Amino acid sequence: MSEISEKLRIAIIGSGSWATALAKMFMNNVPELNWYFRKEETIELFRKFHHNPNYLQSVEFDVNRIHFYADINEIAEESDILVFAIPSAFLKDALKKLTVDISHKFVVSAIKGIVPDDNLVVGQFFHEYYNVAYDQVGVIAGPCHAEEVARELLSYLTIASPDVKKARQFAFLLESPYIRTHISDDIWGTEYSSVLKNIMAIAAGISHGLRYGDNFQAVLMSNAIQEIKRFVDTVHPITRDIKSSAYLGDLLVTGYSQYSRNRTFGTMIGKGYTVRTAMLEMHMIAEGYFATKCIREINSRYNVNMPITDAVYNILYENISPAIELRILTEHLR
Repeated sequence: MSEISEKLRIAIIGSGSWATALAKMFMNNVPELNWYFRKEETIELFRKFHHNPNYLQSVEFDVNRIHFYADINEIAEESDILVFAIPSAFLKDALKKLTVDISHKFVVSAIKGIVPDDNLVVGQFFHEYYNVAYDQVGVIAGPCHAEEVARELLSYLTIASPDVKKARQFAFLLESPYIRTHISDDIWGTEYSSVLKNIMAIAAGISHGLRYGDNFQAVLMSNAIQEIKRFVDTVHPITRDIKSSAYLGDLLVTGYSQYSRNRTFGTMIGKGYTVRTAMLEMHMIAEGYFATKCIREINSRYNVNMPITDAVYNILYENISPAIELRILTEHLR
């Protein structure tokens, strides 16, 4: 694919709230959309009621402009751009039946997570498992909650790809009066930052659950962006502005927002919930839980100073008391 245009067929792989928000954005700019759902019954309900029966039900769609698929090979075959919006923990399982060659597709990660066990960010995963060249990879980053997209509140996205022309053309397909876009060539930094900010948001939630105040939260977030910078600059050392919205902005909204599932998960942990109980009550995936273990394992090769990540790991995986671990963490923050 030499370039992206609105004539090319876009596929969304995923059926959650962020996939639904992305579909709303695309439908402002493209005549038709391909959309993959795992269950046929979900598709039937969607066609009947004109909205996703499980997520963002207030968003109505013209179902005559949507081609629904429950066969991942069929949608991959019949689409030019594949936008993946599946929780990273389930990505490999969702792709088990994928046999179609997607190496020539423009593959876009809207996941903001890391593939467990393999410890690969999503672009790296598609490169290594599906032979997708890095200049055929895109990343959707930035502070943008699905719930606010549903309400058409002004939001900003960063589209990253080594091929900035593709990034710019893809960004055009998302723009609207309430969606503004920026372009980046930093797929590594934006992906790793998206992974790390979920861990930081869990830390923010834990501190909130333990009744730490706004003053501490501010110190925690300022240290968090420094920790993110240390890691991404070590893993992929290029010139990047860590203060831009793709990095700092995404961290802040995930650390503070009422819509942040990672902050919510952390708050429950801080209040004494077990990991399993918190996950069950949320009915949603907190990407940061899986990311914490993955980043910890990756960092064993780099030895970056990451006190916040280490603290979250100790709480979630070593069963250290949140109160004790946060008290220790306070000694490492400045």
